[in-house]
Amino acid sequence: MLENVVAWLNEIVWSKPLVFGLLITGTLFTLMMRFFQVRHFKEMIRLMFQGEKSPTGISSFQAIALSLAGRVGTGNIVGVSTAIFIGGPGAIFWMWVVAFLGASSAFIESTLGQIFKREERGEYRGGPAFYIEYGIKGRLGRIYGIIFAIVTVISVGLLLPGVQSNAIASSMKNAFQIEPWIVAVILAILLALIIFGGVKSIANVATAVVPFMAIIYIIMALVIIVLHIDQVPALFALIFKSAFGMEAAFGGIFGAMIEIGVKRGLYSNEAGQGTGPHAAAAAEVSHPAKQGLVQAFSVYVDTLFVCTATALIILISGTYNVTDGGTDAKGKPTLLKDNGIFVQMSEGGRDYSGTAMYAQAGIDKAFQGSHYHFDPTFSGLGSYFIAIALFFFAFTTILAYYYITETNIAYLTRSASKGTTKLWINITRLLLIFAAIYGAVKTADLAWSMGDLGVGMMAWLNIIAIWILCKPALSALRDYEKQKKSLGSGRYAIYKPNPAELPNAVFWLKDYPERLKAEKFDSEENH
Repeated sequence: MLENVVAWLNEIVWSKPLVFGLLITGTLFTLMMRFFQVRHFKEMIRLMFQGEKSPTGISSFQAIALSLAGRVGTGNIVGVSTAIFIGGPGAIFWMWVVAFLGASSAFIESTLGQIFKREERGEYRGGPAFYIEYGIKGRLGRIYGIIFAIVTVISVGLLLPGVQSNAIASSMKNAFQIEPWIVAVILAILLALIIFGGVKSIANVATAVVPFMAIIYIIMALVIIVLHIDQVPALFALIFKSAFGMEAAFGGIFGAMIEIGVKRGLYSNEAGQGTGPHAAAAAEVSHPAKQGLVQAFSVYVDTLFVCTATALIILISGTYNVTDGGTDAKGKPTLLKDNGIFVQMSEGGRDYSGTAMYAQAGIDKAFQGSHYHFDPTFSGLGSYFIAIALFFFAFTTILAYYYITETNIAYLTRSASKGTTKLWINITRLLLIFAAIYGAVKTADLAWSMGDLGVGMMAWLNIIAIWILCKPALSALRDYEKQKKSLGSGRYAIYKPNPAELPNAVFWLKDYPERLKAEKFDSEENH
């Protein structure tokens, strides 16, 4: 019953207007900002390692680590395999497109998060709910902000954690024969130990784990790719050919290829979804555009680096054949999934989603008895490596989900007493832990469907909002570029908005001690 309801809602939320709306939004923002993704690529990297921080805010690097904790998760591993399984190799091209164009959406939303952030109870708080209320203003802005906050709490706090915990449990079962309920208990204990420590605790864990795991993962992938370098040119050709329907085997699934590429691309990098601005708003910077540029770069790291590495491994291993060699009445290739082809799991279950051909590496029977492994090179090591990588990626993603959920709970309870807010935050912590436990022991199909529903609902609300409010973010980029040119370095750029135009950008209109410290730090470091 639940599966049917979720599937029905997904058909409504993930309709073609959202899929193509995301592409159009990214395209128009890219043109409006004159391909800033290319022009400011070097600046993105420089700003990422800038050391501004304060007792109230975290550094840009901590903010991007927290954002990457949310972005680099199952979408980079099992999400890529699912995209290829359903849409063929060409789906990867459309994930690249979403990443390149999505960087512009990530800049807009993250810059807005900085512009309209608030300092509340000793921490910076911000995100779509904040910039919707203070940017749109009035009763409409307040109602819209509340709706987004409620949807986000439900989506990120209850729906999305199950996707991550399910991947962890499934990979651990395959690699180490650990029962899902045991994994669920371990996850619950670890989550409780960290999330009750607050945002600084979460940021510290993300800063330590995410860069290390991402680097190790990419190095392992590069070794495999280098050892099969002779295949790489042909694989890239296959991706481009199938992306435009020129590959006979995949020409009949052109529409599905674009749709799944966009959906998994968004699920992977979250550009425009509205999750990134929460971490972006927590950063201590002297100009909102700085964090906007840093957050835009995180989209590249997520999709162009990690997802591409995953895709090439899958293509090298030969596990991308999504057709069964037959054709339907119209002459289009019939797909394995249409004929009920599945991966036989070690515990007897069946996985129709495609995640098993990668995350469940080293299985004995897959696709009518053939052997498929994560690594044709490191045979036998793949299942263990993927299980460990998924654990760290997915676990830190759940931590990022909690931070986003807490931020929106704080937004919804701002008018309540401190004790009431604390009570709701503790209830949220327990519900998120329960959601992770539930996802660990449920089927992969239901977990992914619920996750897709959550992503889609947030994306709809956020895309509409950033179109309404994009002007201040675009002006912030122009102001940063102007100051960078006149001062010789963006390091000295200070954001001072016009009170008449942005009366609700209160953080930037007041001389907060934390902000003055950050500006003094900037000056001392460069003189």
